[in-house]
This record gives sequence, structure tokens and C-alpha cells, in this order.
Amino acid sequence: MNTWEAVMDNRTYYYARVSSRDQNLDRQFAAFYSMGATEREIITDKQSGKDLERSGYQALKTTLLRRGDTLVVKSLDRLSRNKGDIKAELEYFKSSGIRLKVLDLPTTMIDYPAGQEWVLDMVNNILIEVLASIAEQERVTIKSRQAEGIAAAKTKGVKFGRPAAIYPDNWNEVISLWRSGNITATKAMQLTGTKRTTFYRLVKQHKNSPLPALN
Repeated sequence: MNTWEAVMDNRTYYYARVSSRDQNLDRQFAAFYSMGATEREIITDKQSGKDLERSGYQALKTTLLRRGDTLVVKSLDRLSRNKGDIKAELEYFKSSGIRLKVLDLPTTMIDYPAGQEWVLDMVNNILIEVLASIAEQERVTIKSRQAEGIAAAKTKGVKFGRPAAIYPDNWNEVISLWRSGNITATKAMQLTGTKRTTFYRLVKQHKNSPLPALN
């Protein structure tokens, strides 16, 4: 196969996504049709962009797209809402030899002459670096807000972690028999109706904060 035939074999696919089934894809479809897309070339998902586990998108990556192909999206957030995921996908497409065109980013739409592909690589590298910086800043901001929220909640008396287990009514009596060696731990669990993990958690909890004697 000569170079021209290889170029002719390269395909262009279009990916459209909305976050829920009650939203429509009309605007994305219209943009793709204006570029000459056919319905068969448009892959869709009606699913949140919080992660990459979408049937249409995964079919594109695992079944349809090949080295030399082009993928067109309306905007980067159609790939994902997560900046870290977008960065990873850009790196994936670059390493796989798949051209990504983003309608909202005109620099990605330019078809550079042979020998000037380095310009496109430069654009992709800039996008990757910018997205990596944004994703890292978002992670730092989220962690900071979480820490501030926890600190504020603690000042209001909100307790975090596993709630304290509730003692059975006969706990003091049974635990005394067990500690004195009159019954085994297994028997103590049977008498108190607790499972092994709960029993020993109660033992530790009781040791740290003993119950008052029951009348």
C-alpha cells in the first residue's frame, strides 16, 4: 500500500456527549454535520463526564480508532469533566498516533503542511501541561477545602470516624465472667449475641471508657 492509499484509509470519528438522557445532542450533531460527518461516524454517550467509563467512548478507543485516525469533539469537557483524565487522554491519543480536533480550540483544527507536524505536537504539549497544572491546583484546592470543613465541623462538636458500638444489656456480667476465665471468648460472644470483630471492638472500647456497673 502506498502513502496516498494509507492516508485515504484513515478515518475521522466524532464524539458527542451530554450528561443525562433528558438532554439532547442536537448542537453537537449540527457542528459535526457542518464538517461533513455522517451519522455512522458519530459516537454518542448520554452519561456524566465524571469518569471515562462510558460505552460509546470506550468503543471508540478499543474498537474504532486506529493510528492515523482523527477524533473530533466539540470541547475538551466532552471527553471528561476531570482535568486529570483529559490530560491522560491527550497523552494517550498522542502516543497512539490519533489526531484530536477540538472545535472550541481553533489551533487544534489547523491541518499543518507536511514537515510542520511539530507545531501540532507543540500545541498538544501546551494543552497537556496546562491541564496538568489545573488538575493539580484543583486537587490542592479540594484537599484544602476538605481540611477546612473538617476543622470547622470539629469545632461544632461533629465527630468523625466509626460510631461507637452499642453494648448488649448483659455486657458487664458476661465480660466479667470472660475476664475471670469462667467462660471462653466464644461463649461470651454467644451470650452477648456479638460477632468476633464486634466483640473485640467492644472489649477495646470498654477498656478505654469503662461502663458504669449495671444495677
